[in-house]
Amino acid sequence: MPNYVLDQGFGGAAKLGLIVLSTDETLESEARQVLAGRDVSLVHARIAAEADVTPKTLKMMEERLPDVAALLPEGLAAVGYACTSASTVIGPARVAELVGRSHPRAAVTDPISAVMAALKALKAKKIGFVSPYVKEVTAPMRELLGEAGFETVSELSFNVAEDKKVARIAEISTLEAIESIAKSNACDAIFASCTNLRTFGILAEAERRAGCPVISSNQALIWHLLKLAQVDASGWGPGALFEL
Repeated sequence: MPNYVLDQGFGGAAKLGLIVLSTDETLESEARQVLAGRDVSLVHARIAAEADVTPKTLKMMEERLPDVAALLPEGLAAVGYACTSASTVIGPARVAELVGRSHPRAAVTDPISAVMAALKALKAKKIGFVSPYVKEVTAPMRELLGEAGFETVSELSFNVAEDKKVARIAEISTLEAIESIAKSNACDAIFASCTNLRTFGILAEAERRAGCPVISSNQALIWHLLKLAQVDASGWGPGALFEL
């Protein structure tokens, strides 16, 4: 029997976990753009999500979270539940509790919590809000952001209910929406919501046109996971957030 040596495996700097929606086609590709070549591992588990995005269907993921979180390996520094709208409806504290049952030592985050942490880090109070969602999904987000001290001064939505269609929204459309928001009201930052909405290809140009930081769900979530894992990720990703 040959001898062998054990080491830490992938992710010497940090081991991260993601719970990704079954309907999401965007997050993993954008995460790879940040983490490629880094000494950080990122493992995923998929959670069943309904095709249409409504508060009722989003809430249905609450009971699925513990079992899906348990599929992730032990020893993770941080775990993210990757749904902006569902983490708002379920509640960030409840998400952390459910994920923490299997990963009591891991820090837990989600996109809406990560965005609020990002806005705080950027000292942004007045925000523009771009999303693909229908009104009954955006309203709880605005409310949660407001309770945390962030004022939504302008909003624009593509009014899409089907998550598969969100993944097909061209980045140029999101760029134009961000530019429109910036022209309508003075903002400290603009938030482009939804982990299925592609943004990494246009974030730098969006910030140039808007004249302020632009935060996307995926950008903020990846940034926050790295921050919680105590990894210095300055310059790793797109936008002003990764320049902090």
